[in-house]
This record gives sequence, C-alpha cells and structure tokens, in this order.
Amino acid sequence: MKKLKDAQLTPKEQNLLAFIEEYQLENGSSPTVREMREFMKLKSDGFVVHCVQSLTQKGAIEKGDTPRSIKLLPSVADRLHSDVFRVPVLGAIPAGGPVITEESVESWVNVENPRIKNSEGVFVLRVTGNSMIDAGIFEGDHVIVDSKKSPREKDIVAALVDGGVTIKRFVKKDGKPYLRAENPEYSDIVPTTSLEVQGVVIGLTRFY
Repeated sequence: MKKLKDAQLTPKEQNLLAFIEEYQLENGSSPTVREMREFMKLKSDGFVVHCVQSLTQKGAIEKGDTPRSIKLLPSVADRLHSDVFRVPVLGAIPAGGPVITEESVESWVNVENPRIKNSEGVFVLRVTGNSMIDAGIFEGDHVIVDSKKSPREKDIVAALVDGGVTIKRFVKKDGKPYLRAENPEYSDIVPTTSLEVQGVVIGLTRFY
C-alpha cells in the first residue's frame, strides 16, 4: 500500500475506513458497496463509490475491480497473523447445540481468525446452496462458527429451525426473531415451531 498522501481524510471517509477495518476483522473479507451504503445510511451507491475512490487515491486502501476487492488493511493483516487454532468440521448440528463426537466430526482444520481467543465452542460448517451469495458466502465455502457468542440482530448465524440447520442473517420484527437470506430469490424463514441459534458466524474460509 502506498504512503497516505498529505490530504486529510474527511470525517465521512474516516468513518467508512473504520467500518471497513472492523468488517474485515469480523469477516476476513471486505464489505460490498451495498453494505457500505447501508452502514452510511444512504439511498444510492454514488457517494459510497466516490468515498472509496477518494480513499484509494489518498492511499488509505487498495482497490481492485470486484465489490469485495478492497485488500486487507495493514492493521487487519497484522492481527490475522495470530495463533492457529485446530477446530472441527461438523457434518450437522443436533438440537441442543454442537456436540463434538467422533460421529459428528467430519474432519479437523487449522484456522486463523483474530476473533478466536479460545477454540472451545468454535466449529466449521460447509455451506450448501446459494442463499447467502450477496453476503459473499457461496456453496462449498466453510464458515467458522462460535457457539459461545450470543447473536445480535443482523449477525449471520448457524441456526436450527424447524429441525433443519441453515446459515442465515438473524433479524427481528416486532421483537420476534426470524432468518433472512442474502439472495432475493430466497424467502425469509419464519419458524413455525422453533428457532435455535447454534452459533454466530465469525469468519469464512475456502479450501482449494
């Protein structure tokens, strides 16, 4: 990354840069234009694109051609060089929470994530389907889930809903929780009998 130019960042640019840093730390990837627009509470993408271009010109970020191609900030990259944790890849999550048994563990993988302070309760799930593609999560990806973390509204979670496990956005309406896909082709999931959040997604990894 080139040295930051003398031109000072505007308050909005500083705010957006802080959001990009926090997002990268939490997700291991960069936010889309839409996510940045929602963070800035704007109705169109124009000003967000302008801010991203300005941050690039001032040397605050490095940008490619795709929505998530903002490279990891140096501050984020440094924190990603943390301890490596060995966590299980689960084939399914039973009711009552993830159980680490020989039958439930498909394999073990080493992961690095600044949000993992203790590997207890952390597991990996393989993503099936395309319901979360607008959040940058695709079929075949592996999400890192922390079962000890309490979900906040708009967190992406692993949930057991009406007997099936799914990865979705955790949202509420009139105080009642339901699950939202990040793909307009998929409908919201409103539980008919039960909704148990089994953990909060804290990272994403791809194996090649």
